[in-house]
Amino acid sequence: MSTHLTPKEKRLSARYLQRARILTFFLPVAFAVGLGVGYLLWGRTASATAAKAPQNNAAQNAADQQTKRYDVSEDDDPAFGPKNAPITIIEFSDYQCPYCRKWYVETFAKLMSTYPNQIRFIYRDFPLTSIHPEAAPAAIAAECANDQGKYWEFHDRLFTGEYGMNSTAYVQYATDLGLNKDKFQACLSNTSYANEVQGDLQYASSIGVRSTPTFFINGIALIGAQPFEAFQQVIDSELAAANP
Repeated sequence: MSTHLTPKEKRLSARYLQRARILTFFLPVAFAVGLGVGYLLWGRTASATAAKAPQNNAAQNAADQQTKRYDVSEDDDPAFGPKNAPITIIEFSDYQCPYCRKWYVETFAKLMSTYPNQIRFIYRDFPLTSIHPEAAPAAIAAECANDQGKYWEFHDRLFTGEYGMNSTAYVQYATDLGLNKDKFQACLSNTSYANEVQGDLQYASSIGVRSTPTFFINGIALIGAQPFEAFQQVIDSELAAANP
């Protein structure tokens, strides 16, 4: 059976055929473009996710580093507080260091009064002799005061710095504290205490101490003249873990 088309119908049929050909050409192209855009978007999302992963890992590593514990020896250095205290703080310090003095003035007393009988505090020497020439002599003078049972009182006087930092000042501090002046002066030249101070310095260097003050709270390092709140955070966490 034959079909006869009018001229108008023929024109419409030609248009439809042309449109079909256009669609036939462009549909695969549009599909490929859409696929490519989708791939690019997926790639960006995947890249963003991958970029975030190292940051998250870095944050986790930083958190792990904060809780790393060092096995730090107390040696036979002067200690303040009960031996069975749940918190042990070992400070490596320099009597001529302005940041050590800042921490002593702003934090030490508040820390000890906030946690009575809960902290055992040990002071160890880390004299930065290249920039603080009186740091080692002051540490030796404190050891000599310790011979007469006045270490912590002398320690406090050195950080308050009423008479400054020199041999005359050390003798004056000793005199104010009622120490035997002759014994104290004889002790200042005791080489065994010079070796003791140097031994503290070498030991601290061997465990990674590089600056003063550096603290170890139950083995957890805290570096610098940190405010009371920084110590409080670590101490409260340690006390909570000890008493769950």
